[in-house]
Amino acid sequence: MAAPSPSPRTFPPSRRALLGAAAGAGALLTLGAAPVPAHGGGRRLPYLFDMVQANPGEPMTESRYNDPRTLADYGYDGQVINEFRPPHTAVTFDSFDERIFPAGSAARAWVEDTARRIDAHIRRAHAAGIGAYFFTDIIVLPRRLVELHGDRVLDDEGRISLHRPLTRQIHRLMLREVFARFPGLDGLVIRTGETYLQNVPFHTGNNPITEGRSSHELLIGLLREEVCVRAGKRLLYRTWSTGGDRLRDDPAFYRAVTDAIAPHERLLFSVKHTASDFWRTVAFNPTLGIGRHRQIVEVECAREYEAKGACPDYIADGVINGFEEYGSGPGPRGLADLVDNPLLAGVWTWSRGGGWRGPYLANELWCDLNMWVMARWARDTGGGEEGAFAAYARRVGLHGAAARRFRRLALLSAAGTLRGHYSAVVPVRSLTWTRDQFLGGSDKDLAGDFGTILDRGLMSAALAEKDHAARIWREVTALAGTLPLHDPNDRRYLRVSARYGQYLYTVIRHGWQVMLRGVAGDRSGGYDTAAMAAHLRAYDAAWRDWRRLAAREPSCATLYQPLGFGKKDANGVYEADPEHGMGPSVDHYRALLTR
Repeated sequence: MAAPSPSPRTFPPSRRALLGAAAGAGALLTLGAAPVPAHGGGRRLPYLFDMVQANPGEPMTESRYNDPRTLADYGYDGQVINEFRPPHTAVTFDSFDERIFPAGSAARAWVEDTARRIDAHIRRAHAAGIGAYFFTDIIVLPRRLVELHGDRVLDDEGRISLHRPLTRQIHRLMLREVFARFPGLDGLVIRTGETYLQNVPFHTGNNPITEGRSSHELLIGLLREEVCVRAGKRLLYRTWSTGGDRLRDDPAFYRAVTDAIAPHERLLFSVKHTASDFWRTVAFNPTLGIGRHRQIVEVECAREYEAKGACPDYIADGVINGFEEYGSGPGPRGLADLVDNPLLAGVWTWSRGGGWRGPYLANELWCDLNMWVMARWARDTGGGEEGAFAAYARRVGLHGAAARRFRRLALLSAAGTLRGHYSAVVPVRSLTWTRDQFLGGSDKDLAGDFGTILDRGLMSAALAEKDHAARIWREVTALAGTLPLHDPNDRRYLRVSARYGQYLYTVIRHGWQVMLRGVAGDRSGGYDTAAMAAHLRAYDAAWRDWRRLAAREPSCATLYQPLGFGKKDANGVYEADPEHGMGPSVDHYRALLTR
């Protein structure tokens, strides 16, 4: 999807005063956020959940948000536990076939150990006074079950199929075993499309949506009956699906599927606030606020495309009020526009997690800001995002001018991320050219976008925007040095993480200057060698400074790699692509300039 050019918008007075104009040319003349609509006394949304998602195949993420007491203190009423070992991998299937996990086997021991882990999670959540919900991939079944009964559960393509009667019977028995074994479980969060098996060594599975709409209707109907009606538990059915059926962002398809299901007080549909993954320049999800069923909105607080909290990245303003690139067109642009819609039933934050690998954090300040503001807003929408932000500033010890500088820093981080990673002025369709700890390059990830930029004569605009992003991040760093957060560790990390962002987007700035000028030279046969050489030196200097920061500051997150996002290793975990990425691309032109 091309990044839309932002339309000039009227600043709310407070934002105009806070943002002003960024230093230097190319100031933030069109940066803004939609005014927060007046909604009287506001609402307390019925549901507020949080999740820490571990990287698949890696050790569990260490986070304060794993502790349900922290969530209760923040006003949450539910914890979504996601270790990619869901409850149905912790039952024996004895009610179906005792040969699947025979007593004394290693597989049975694994199942029983997983069950004890789930018991402990439920006890901790309930002791804190909040509900325990488990992230659940469907379809995931024991490998031994499929070996024994494959002729009755597999389709002609070898996929486990819900359209086989025995598969549906197995899932009914499975769910009844789950709630018999875990009576304290408050509900399930169902994902289709992606099936992660890295953490379940005795199971196999696949996407259940093998026949589009009919598969969704079959699965939702079965789950509604077994989870909501029979067990009396809550069911969150995620619309995120990678099966090509468009449930996640097509209003007509969403209505066709969900209108066929009778509403139930314990059934909610869980919808990302974006029309695809958690990217900027992707539209607000048009399936929000429509149909017959209540919805809970998913918000990622540490985005894997935007450094995961290794540097400032304030997204709560954009989620609630609409990101600046949405312009001022018709229709909802943020959750504030849906506050009066009774279908908006809650917010589900992902305080940590999403994606793969690093950067790995030593401090959760920026995750905390995003989730706390989202939580405060969900518990009382009447104060708006700005009121929630002001409360957070007071929470960390900032008042008056210092609080205003903190807000400016936060809003600038959003502007700098848009211009540094994505674009407000040129088409950047490869939104994954950076993700997790990887930096793509002109040799693969950015090849198509660079070609389009050159075809449209937009090279100068693209490079000026990356220069502008770097200036924004220099101002972020300057502001960070003026903010006296009361916690000394957070105060130190505020400054370290701002510098992290400055170096990241300086590397990107000079990397783009070398790569895009190099691709232009490949086309014309003539290279701007002086400019490319100067940016090569600056690129190398930024990397040196960035590595020096990591070596000197214990709170610094782990650094990016100048390599592309590669393939899965033997453990099913994605690794770097050693042959492609920003480093190989820049080095290609480095070698060309020294010939």
